[in-house]
Amino acid sequence: MARSALLNVMVQAAIKAGKSLARDFGEVQNLQVSVKGPSDFVSQADLKAEKIVHDELMKARPTYGFLGEEGDEEKGTDGAHRWIVDPLDGTTNFLHGIPQFAVSIGLERHGEMVAGVIFNPATDELFTAEKGGGAFLNDRRIRVAARRVLSDCVIGCGVPHLGRGNHGKFLVELRHVMGEVAGVRRFGAAALDLAYVAAGRLDGFWETGLSPWDMAAGLILIREAGGFVSDFKGGNDMLADGSVAAGNELIHKQLLEVANRPIPTR
Repeated sequence: MARSALLNVMVQAAIKAGKSLARDFGEVQNLQVSVKGPSDFVSQADLKAEKIVHDELMKARPTYGFLGEEGDEEKGTDGAHRWIVDPLDGTTNFLHGIPQFAVSIGLERHGEMVAGVIFNPATDELFTAEKGGGAFLNDRRIRVAARRVLSDCVIGCGVPHLGRGNHGKFLVELRHVMGEVAGVRRFGAAALDLAYVAAGRLDGFWETGLSPWDMAAGLILIREAGGFVSDFKGGNDMLADGSVAAGNELIHKQLLEVANRPIPTR
């Protein structure tokens, strides 16, 4: 596949940060046995990865804005472009030695996601997409799954954890969805969940309470893989609203309808 200069910059930044995380991941697995635990170490790994991504991207495009999970937003001087970065999506998985985490880099132009890179260094899987250029996994073209009814589908989701999100509302959504599908999966890294929808591994995905960096790269991946993605109201305000639903055209529509059913009265 041919990549633009911008996408190459993003790929190089993600791989460089991913190599750093891979080294730290081995240390985290060793730290599991310590009394203190690996939490402090992981936060440093996170910060180090974001610095690597920030430095690589800003060296290539110093006028672009930058929004990362670990630091304050930088506005940039060009006014049109913004990098949206999660240097370690799936921090809890990383913390527990579970190899389901990723570096996620999205590029926004005039409010629209135009390129995305998601890299899992534990599996060496690199997902890339650019507006009009398709979506790829390690240079192989990917497409969303073609299943047409929810009863045949495996659907991914996010589960609100301690101190975050509306647990009661999620349980209602889960009750509705699990009654209509072949299976529900929760992997613990939203960026990779969206990449899995793009690759056809998951038929759909829904989650609320997300931050822009959790989904920025995944949005363009799904669209370039032929999928549909929206906020929970069916609109295009995912980054501001913090909610997302995704799938092919039919499954996206069905998933939105089922997950938004009202709370049962009896």
